[in-house]
Amino acid sequence: MPASDYTYLDHSFVAMAHRGGWLTPADAPRENTAYAFRRAVELGYGYLETDVHTTADGVLLAFHDDVLDRVTDATGPLKAWSWADLDGVRIAGIDPIPRFADLLEEFPHTRFNIDLKDAGSVQPLVDALKRLHAEQRVCVGSFSGARLRAFRRLLPDVLTSTTPRAVVWATHAFGLRRLFVDAGAALQIPQRDPGAPLALVRPDVVRLSHKTGRVVHVWTVNDEAEMHRLIDLGIDGLVSDDITTLKRVLLERGLWEGER
Repeated sequence: MPASDYTYLDHSFVAMAHRGGWLTPADAPRENTAYAFRRAVELGYGYLETDVHTTADGVLLAFHDDVLDRVTDATGPLKAWSWADLDGVRIAGIDPIPRFADLLEEFPHTRFNIDLKDAGSVQPLVDALKRLHAEQRVCVGSFSGARLRAFRRLLPDVLTSTTPRAVVWATHAFGLRRLFVDAGAALQIPQRDPGAPLALVRPDVVRLSHKTGRVVHVWTVNDEAEMHRLIDLGIDGLVSDDITTLKRVLLERGLWEGER
């Protein structure tokens, strides 16, 4: 199904708050928290980017890492902890780790871009979306093609991004054929290949994606000049931590569609 058929993509340009983003650098450590998401929504953002992991007892959380060490006051693999055990754990020493379903309920008019971080997240995400009738409010992606395929089998009508292999093909030779057979309607790519100095976001990639009915979203862009450069290339969305700068750029370009 082409991107234009999805309600999720009914904005001409998609501005996503990366893990909720931050208005000031002091708030940067509070990623993927209800606080960060509230601040983004208050600023007018209608799209929030997040990640999901599951606990030992299958509770779906908005959390990026597979270990607690980097952003919380606890240590060890997240999957080793039950939801009850995480009750006292705090992100940046302040915020509890949120359940993803709670975010869907707290922000009923907000759309989420979701990265499936473990195989155990697939079924709980499907269950949450069905229970809350939120199927049209999400775009689901993953660095794992297997997870994406599993999710698509369960909810085939929900918007997904292309598989990692399709991203590689789209940005190299013979990409057209690979994109034609991939089910994802959103090509979501980083500015550059982290393993090589190859520019991934190029005019030919954008043209190829649009030719196959896809939109192009680029992550994670915090530099103002780079935001302008990518918009000039014709991309359809940006993911940023610095949500104040992104909003200002989109207002200047006449592309901001959130609350002012």
